Amino acid sequence: MASPSLGASILVSHCSSVPEFQVSGMRLVFGYKGFGRRTSRKGFRVRCESKIQEKELRRCSPFLERLSLPREAALGSNEWKAVPDIWRSSVEKYGDRVAVVDPYHDPPSTFTYRQLEQEILDFVEGLRVVGVKADEKIALFADNSCRWLVADQGIMATGAVNVVRGSRSSVEELLQIYCHSESVALVVDNPEFFNRIAESFSCKAAPKFVILLWGEKSSLVTAGMPTPVYSYNEIKNFGQERRAKFARSNDAGKYEYEFIDPDDIATIMYTSGTTGNPKGVMLTHQNLLHQIRNLSDFVPAEAGERFLSMLPSWHAYERACEYFIFTCGVEQKYTSIRFLKGDLKQYQPHYLISVPLVYETLYSGIQKQISTSSPVRKFLALTLIKVSLAYTEMKRIYEGLCLTKNQKPPLYIVSLVDWLWARVVAFVLWPLHILAEKLVHKKIRSSIGITKAGVSGGGSLPMHVDKFFEAISVNVQNGYGLTETSPVVSARRLRCNVLGSVGHPIKDTEFKIVDHETGTVLPPGSKGIVKVRGPPVMKGYYKNPLATKQVIDDDGWFNTGDMGWITPQHSTGRSRSCGGVIVLEGRAKDTIVLSTGENVEPLEIEEAAMRSNLIQQIVVIGQDQRRLGAIVIPNKEAAEGAAKQKISPVDPEVNELSKERITSMVYEELKKWTSQCSFQVGPVLIVDEPFTIDNGLMTPTMKIRRDKVVDQYKNEIDRLYK
Repeated sequence: MASPSLGASILVSHCSSVPEFQVSGMRLVFGYKGFGRRTSRKGFRVRCESKIQEKELRRCSPFLERLSLPREAALGSNEWKAVPDIWRSSVEKYGDRVAVVDPYHDPPSTFTYRQLEQEILDFVEGLRVVGVKADEKIALFADNSCRWLVADQGIMATGAVNVVRGSRSSVEELLQIYCHSESVALVVDNPEFFNRIAESFSCKAAPKFVILLWGEKSSLVTAGMPTPVYSYNEIKNFGQERRAKFARSNDAGKYEYEFIDPDDIATIMYTSGTTGNPKGVMLTHQNLLHQIRNLSDFVPAEAGERFLSMLPSWHAYERACEYFIFTCGVEQKYTSIRFLKGDLKQYQPHYLISVPLVYETLYSGIQKQISTSSPVRKFLALTLIKVSLAYTEMKRIYEGLCLTKNQKPPLYIVSLVDWLWARVVAFVLWPLHILAEKLVHKKIRSSIGITKAGVSGGGSLPMHVDKFFEAISVNVQNGYGLTETSPVVSARRLRCNVLGSVGHPIKDTEFKIVDHETGTVLPPGSKGIVKVRGPPVMKGYYKNPLATKQVIDDDGWFNTGDMGWITPQHSTGRSRSCGGVIVLEGRAKDTIVLSTGENVEPLEIEEAAMRSNLIQQIVVIGQDQRRLGAIVIPNKEAAEGAAKQKISPVDPEVNELSKERITSMVYEELKKWTSQCSFQVGPVLIVDEPFTIDNGLMTPTMKIRRDKVVDQYKNEIDRLYK
């Protein structure tokens, strides 16, 4: 990696119409007495006038800054060297199309691809003006917005490394990330966020400067702070002025440019930390470019289509998908949980990229709407949805899209009878399914607003939610990945959307399943630890070679820590079309070992329990106990509604349900919905405070921190098992 400044002087000799050669930072100018013909060495002359001049070395994204050789043909994706290179290709193809719509910030913003590229170029040069150097770490602590994207790409294009996190993280966590990453400056979301962290950062971090993406500097608490603060527009204006100066003079010639190498670190992303302290994942430009080039296999986005972005932009999943869709010419609108429902209906996006929790929320909202309708409408809707569920089940069977662990395919005659039976049942149900489509499903899809597909990742998608959306003809493509894998390593394709799976591997990526204890490679259909190898795998954990070595072996295999299996290849039967897809069955470290020696995967039980309207959140517990238990956050509104159907309306107990009453109701629901699971839940602990990001019981990517929950309720759990 070259240093950010050139230590040696450069000799510049002036001569017109003569060839020149670059040798080790020195420019030599050769002249000939007889120009235009071959001459002998004694005809060679060197001018005497020369001067010494310092040149500053700049790391850059070659195609973004138009420093590559001019080309008549459009730039191909195989020529990209750094992530910001994608913008030149996108501008060449989609220049005047709308790229981003950001309606909920002040000011609301809309940019075409051409305008967005200019914003990025101005920001890049503005960062250089305030002193950003290649390889420096710049902390970008902000939430999703068009300015986040500009800042992210601007930092990358200077050859610096951005260290990302959201504004909802605790001050302690942000300070730890800033210091551990050796960041030298800070880019923040808004004045409110800056004021929350200012005191701690000024005392313990002392950034060289701070950049404010949104809001006014007048709202900042900067008393006694020596750190200069720049607004987004100031950085942009610095860049515009210098770019204009370059255009008017030869000042640009004072710099020597070095292209970013694909293996250079682009970003450091700290893991969510469901257990232990978060680790800094080093992702290179090549890691992210692999995602950008290959996600089209799963999401066939087309120019002009609409995407709705509601996940944090710093989330690896959202981030890689955003980079990818901007190479397709799509229009992206930024939203949040607060505005999601209205934006889905009004904006009618072709795609929504989100986490399972959002699809579960949509599912719960639909169920609530149905349950509160008139008895006739409720009966009709539920009956027709059940018919569609049965129809799609039969359709899956005769199309060969059912999962199986059996390594031997069924006999041909058995497969044929099974296929014929499924076709007959589906044929009988088809007219009712069409009726359901016209009377129920069409209205539900209109209220959801997703016109092409919902892409789910970042967690397990419950099977009942998966089946419901399939029944009402809403495509939900489940995918899989980790921050350490950039993140997507597999996903379901529209043409092979196998429910219950996370699809086929992304291009050039290998999977294998190994025994948890021996490390032996297991055959298809056998459950074990999932390992991945290929271009998406991270460079390593920042300043933590020991942790890197623990998860990446000498052959490049990354241990995901997830349990799963690969479906066997069959030429006949219900699974003939889904050979090779990946199926996950929980985290290895989440496995509960009972005192009886039995191992329990809590995810299956939790997913089944979440089908109950009375259960809002659940964590299955029982490590080293004789039986399983659960910590449950009840849906009190649903509990009161259920109680009214069983108790007289004049009974005062309806107005305020006792904890014992709620516990009894939740326990009955658990028995009902988990009856098909291998293990049943025993004692139940009802708690009032939901698991949230703000109280530290969920990660910023909306995963429940099991260890934190168990620690917080340790005393109550001990009493529960006495």
